[in-house]
Amino acid sequence: MSKELEKQGWVKRTTIDEPRLSEIVSEYKSLGYEVHLEPVHLEDVDAQCKKCYENQSDKIKTVYVRKRKQA
Repeated sequence: MSKELEKQGWVKRTTIDEPRLSEIVSEYKSLGYEVHLEPVHLEDVDAQCKKCYENQSDKIKTVYVRKRKQA
């Protein structure tokens, strides 16, 4: 995880693609979280997952969340 994201309060939740990606984003937002998506970084995943991710790296996103700040 990026140290800058961590400093800003973001927490990594999962790395996934559609159709679950949209469902997860929607669910976290409905629970009051901000959601930030990052492209998958292949150097951050284990060898077994990397095999699948290499062919779809443009579709797979890492989901980060943090509690929405109150105004």
